[in-house]
Amino acid sequence: MARKIPVLINRSGGTAAAMGDSLAELVTEAFAAAGRDITLELLDGGEIAEAARRHAGAPLIVVGGGDGTIAAAAAELVHTVSALAVLPLGTRNHFARQLAVPQDLAAAARLAVSGQRRRIDIGKAGDRVFVNNASFGIYTRFVRLRESRRLPKWIAAARAAWHILRRMRAQRFVLRLDGERQELVTPLLFVGNNEYSIALGRLGRRESMRDGRLSVCAVSAQMPLRLLAFATRAMVGLARPERDFEEFATVRDLVIEGEGHIEGAFDGELALMPLPLKLRSLPAALGVVTPREALSQTSALVTAASRMH
Repeated sequence: MARKIPVLINRSGGTAAAMGDSLAELVTEAFAAAGRDITLELLDGGEIAEAARRHAGAPLIVVGGGDGTIAAAAAELVHTVSALAVLPLGTRNHFARQLAVPQDLAAAARLAVSGQRRRIDIGKAGDRVFVNNASFGIYTRFVRLRESRRLPKWIAAARAAWHILRRMRAQRFVLRLDGERQELVTPLLFVGNNEYSIALGRLGRRESMRDGRLSVCAVSAQMPLRLLAFATRAMVGLARPERDFEEFATVRDLVIEGEGHIEGAFDGELALMPLPLKLRSLPAALGVVTPREALSQTSALVTAASRMH
């Protein structure tokens, strides 16, 4: 008899919350249609890490929620034999999209049961794991303001962005990039797990999830209107490293020097971290479930996988 699959869901995630009282029934039906029985746990976001720790070592663990939820579970499954399958039940689901996980619940459940297991890199900042990226500077202030307002998310985001731009200031960072010291003045320091693209049609995509590298992007200090112009160019793939960034590089590790603490946004979740703070890549540290075949020519992970096999 096949072992029941543990399915851990953050019930307050954007898509999960929208399902309301039917969430448990819909998830159970999706896995039954895929031919597997599950042990379902509907949890608060803060309970995901403990639940993942409890199930660590199981061949397959399914986690439903957004990027922060997935990162919390991933932190407990790094360097274990468990494969993490994702149900995209958050708001933006960037990590699920990177893995080419279908946004439809039934299709995502089928993939969790029958997909291919691969190992990917994970980023780590101090003792904090991130699956997508870590940001410092104005983005952390944006997230704090957005989450403090009890408004529909898009309205809260727009108001927070306007507030931040009106009061924008650059921040001085002292970094060590693969051991080399560098001082930067930037409103936004972005560190991505693997190399991120800024090319036309590829913005925010990663060609590989196993390059053992971190992307480092420090936006040039600019006046608010010029920063808005940069954001517009970046969204349409017209950003240029020599014009728009103080630093644009890939490294194996970096250290943010200093004393005291620094606030960062890790996969969209805020945390206060002690300085100096070391960020590094953990190569092939996490097992995940992905499609067995390319869904399209633009699937970044499958492109990378085809190079590895």
